[in-house]
Amino acid sequence: MAITMQVLKLLVQCKCVRSMGFPSGQFTRVDNFSTGCQWRASKKVSQYSTVDTERYSSLVREVLSSKTSSQTPESIEDEDCQLYGPVLRSRPPSKQPKVPKNLHPLLNEAKGQSEYVPGPLARIKLQRDSNKTSIPSVTRILQKTMPPDQAFYLERWKRRMIAELGEEGFQEYSLNIFRQGKLFHAAIEDTFTQETPSKEDHECPAEVSGHIESVSNVLNDITGVRAIESAVNHSALRYLGIVDCVAQYRGSLCVIDWKTSEKPKPSLRHTYDNPLQVAAYIGALNSDHNYNYQVENGLIVVAYKDGSPAHTHFLNSEQIMPFWEKWLFRLEEYAEK
Repeated sequence: MAITMQVLKLLVQCKCVRSMGFPSGQFTRVDNFSTGCQWRASKKVSQYSTVDTERYSSLVREVLSSKTSSQTPESIEDEDCQLYGPVLRSRPPSKQPKVPKNLHPLLNEAKGQSEYVPGPLARIKLQRDSNKTSIPSVTRILQKTMPPDQAFYLERWKRRMIAELGEEGFQEYSLNIFRQGKLFHAAIEDTFTQETPSKEDHECPAEVSGHIESVSNVLNDITGVRAIESAVNHSALRYLGIVDCVAQYRGSLCVIDWKTSEKPKPSLRHTYDNPLQVAAYIGALNSDHNYNYQVENGLIVVAYKDGSPAHTHFLNSEQIMPFWEKWLFRLEEYAEK
């Protein structure tokens, strides 16, 4: 009986060998084969095999190596664009271009392009009397009508900063940024109002020395300064503001807005609502009877603390018009709130 079972076992093993494609007689011993033939399932291809590992690793290193305190709303938006791709905004259903209800002109027909006459700079103080308490500023209108995506990144950045610095630390950080901005504007003002033209005799606070170095090349292209930190009021549209500077930039009369940033802003889109702010100031200046001239161009100058060359964004009369219309939309939105 034992012999019969052993013969059957050998026969089964031989059949298994033939089924695997081996010719008979190739193996003299089949002791290492089991009585059952086992087949492994084919290995599945992982969905992560198509990931660009080099690019992903570089992104992870970049994110992990940066400190939270160096993050800004702009860097958070760029980070999201790298991780998830750019935001796809749906087009409006209507093909007709939307226009403001009150398409108020940017220019004032009653004014002309007056020639520059050397004299005292316009430095009109912002005054709010009992009849003008309800007139909002340009800054307030832009803050109250901020687009949802922009408000989202700003709020997320604020939460991250509070998580790292705490409430008191974030308040101190915000005050430092505000103080640096004030010192920078004051240093620019001193540069244009100092009696001696020599820059060696002019000293600025150490906190903004890098910012002044950043805009040094831009200052060389500015001439014929007409106004510094001067209030403007649009009586028809009922808003007001303070322009940083009105001067000639490479031969073009501009409303100039000085900005500081911790992150480079080489493109105009990185300046967010700044073009709307400049357009609003231009419209108010052209409407204000305190100024006997009008302006058609704008200039945004972004200075950096490390002294790297500032980025300049010049907007001519054609380029400024779309931002003027967007400003009119924001005015209407503010009035409806």
